Amino acid sequence: MSAPATRAHLPRSRRRRPMRTLAKHAAAIVASAFALFPLLYVLSAALNPTGTLTGSNELFKSVGLDSFTRLVTSDQYPFLTWFKNSLIIGLTTAALSVFLGALAAYAFSRMRFVGRRPGLLGLVLVQMFPQLLAVVAIFILLTEIGEIFPAIGLNTHAGLISVYLGAALGVNTYLMYGFFNTVPKELDEAAMIDGAGHARVFFTIILRLVTPILAVVALLSFIATFNDFVIASVVLIDADQQTLAVGLYRMVSNPNYADWSAFAAGAVLAAIPVVALFLFLQRYIVGGLTAGAVK
Repeated sequence: MSAPATRAHLPRSRRRRPMRTLAKHAAAIVASAFALFPLLYVLSAALNPTGTLTGSNELFKSVGLDSFTRLVTSDQYPFLTWFKNSLIIGLTTAALSVFLGALAAYAFSRMRFVGRRPGLLGLVLVQMFPQLLAVVAIFILLTEIGEIFPAIGLNTHAGLISVYLGAALGVNTYLMYGFFNTVPKELDEAAMIDGAGHARVFFTIILRLVTPILAVVALLSFIATFNDFVIASVVLIDADQQTLAVGLYRMVSNPNYADWSAFAAGAVLAAIPVVALFLFLQRYIVGGLTAGAVK
């Protein structure tokens, strides 16, 4: 048997492999520190009982829950109401976005009708224009609608949800359309031979196979609506109707009376629903189409 090769006799690619691994680990550590530092800074500011950012450069120099207590028990700022409003609007928008987007994507993917290709092209072209261009139009439109149907007019959650649905329907439909096309049409044909219609095929077969994209769309819709500030600040006027993003901005809008520790505490609490939803949907996001078909 030949003696084991020494390091000098190893190929150059194998000798460089440990250095490449070390460089990758070093880059990962630097990137992680760069991403985690803002989070640690916000958490340190939230635990600062003084109510200011003075001394926050020293992380966790003083720790206390006074900021969270002031935030929850404040009579001036209804934080719990803002939090509840954001949850209701975010979850409702996410659920309706998934349902309506899936219906539209199934129609574009499985059915052939007049205007199908122009419709798909229109969905893409609409997404080219930023939402800020429609702020004035949205305000005027909701004002006029509110005079006829006050329940979905200005300063209502239903009106804000309608705006979010209209803005997200195009991109969500296009995302789902590409995923629906990967589902073999033979499954639909086999079910229709047995007497199933489009509705039964959609609810009993297709939705189970496209669970990953449904989870992704739900998560993106919830994050976008839960963190939105511009549209929510235009549509919602009363303090008890506003969302968390708008309410937190009000807390620091006046620099002379800004409670930055309470603001940071609110930001920390606002991240909890997003993280919780991501952890809940993680198994669906990482699940593949094949696994869904086997099940």
